[in-house]
Formats: sequence, C-alpha cells, structure tokens
Amino acid sequence: MPSRLISCLGTTEEFADLFSDSSVLAALLAFESGLARAQARLGLIPQSAAAAISGAAVADGFHAAAIAREARQSASVAIPLVNALAARVRVAGAAFVECPVGGSTGPARQGKLIGLMGAEPADAARARPLLDQLCRRIEHCGPVGAGATMKLTINLPLMVYWQALGEALALTQALPVAPERLMDLLSDTSGAATIAKVRAPGIAAMLKGGDPGPVTFNVDGGIKDMRAMLAEAKSQGIELPLVDKTLACYEETKRHRSGGAEISTVSAYWASRGQQ
Repeated sequence: MPSRLISCLGTTEEFADLFSDSSVLAALLAFESGLARAQARLGLIPQSAAAAISGAAVADGFHAAAIAREARQSASVAIPLVNALAARVRVAGAAFVECPVGGSTGPARQGKLIGLMGAEPADAARARPLLDQLCRRIEHCGPVGAGATMKLTINLPLMVYWQALGEALALTQALPVAPERLMDLLSDTSGAATIAKVRAPGIAAMLKGGDPGPVTFNVDGGIKDMRAMLAEAKSQGIELPLVDKTLACYEETKRHRSGGAEISTVSAYWASRGQQ
C-alpha cells in the first residue's frame, strides 16, 4: 500500500506505487546489497559475505509494516532495518557488523575516526583489523543496534554545544571584539567542543555576513539526530528536556536560514537573532 502522504502527490497509481513501503524498503536493501558488492570488489570483505548479504537483502523476506512501526519508535528506519537484515544474514551463515563513526571527512581521510561497533563479540573481533585502518579508536558497544544508539549519545553534547555557543556569542554583541578574535578565544577555552577550532573561521565569517565554507554536517542532520535521541529516550522512559528545547531552536534556525546549511549556522543565527 502506498504511503498516504506521498501517494497523494502522484498523478497515477503507477507513480504513487514507486513510493510505497515495499518500494522504499526495496531501495534501502538495494543500497545495502550494492555496498556489500562494492566492498567485496575492493577486497574489504569476502565475496561469500557479499553474496550472503545480497541474498538476504530481498524485500520479500522483510515485514515492511513491522519495520515501519519500529522506525516510529526510534525515529530512524536504519535501526530496525539493520537489525532485521543482520538476523537474515546470520541465518545465511555470514556475519553482520554495524559501525557508525564519529568524525567528518578530514579524520576519515586520515584514518582517525572513532568507530562505534555493534556486533556479536566474535564478529567484532573479525572486523576489527579492517576498521583499525579507518579509526583511531574502536568501541564495541554491544550487539547490532548498539552502535547506532552510541552514535546518538556522542552527538548529543555537540548538538547542544552549537546552540550554547550561539547564545554565548549573543552576549558579546556590545563588545568591541572582532569575530575572528572572539572565535579564536572561545575555541581556546575549556568550554569549547573539539570541533570548535575547525569551525571557528567559518562561524566568524558568518557573523560578518560571509560564507561558512564547505558543509560537513547540516542543520537537517542535527534535527534528525535529535528526534532520534528523543524517540530512543522515550522508549527507555527517559526525559531529555535540554534536547527537546535545543531541537526547537534548530527548527527555528531552519525556518529562517536553511536545513541544508552547515550545522554551525545555528550558532551564527542565534548570535545575531536579537538584531534581526
């Protein structure tokens, strides 16, 4: 059955069916299958493992409605999809390891990411030599699905930081300190996130109405992550009041700037919000 929100935009039944739950599921699984085949061609995983993943990644073997229900609880289709795929891959005799990473394109090129593995212990041990080439630190967080939860955990303080930085900058509006000097000072203090020194020039440029430079992670990504954090917290009976408020601030930033803007735009927007 086509998704009602999407199918209403289709002018024909055939077009609407392209966006049905089963079609979206098939597209997601085709990505996983294609990724496995590409990794096998590069020698990163055995051909037999790629074949097992491709064989398991067939939409007919998955319950789209069940995955959708779990996705509503986690605010992410990736978590229930990966769990379901991992179970089918194990039945086929292969192993499935998830490893979300912390770090942007720079650390990725240098092999200095932080890897957050979710896998059975034996599978994690087999995957570690490969992941050691990409990551400066690898944490085995538990079974498949645990890596995704840990990724939300490490992202939470950073989401709050960009908002807090914007509010801190707002306090300096009356001070005769150049944006470049101000950002250099703030990024050199104990309250700064590690990424602050990297993004400081871009934020200083935005404070003067300039371009922040390349987008490594955008506002929409932050909004998606915080919604997932709140959904995960709700499933555990936990309240995240600061994340809830920060999400509202990001959504305001998106309305007035852009969801595709570099995430540090949040800081620049709230620094000058009172002047707008």
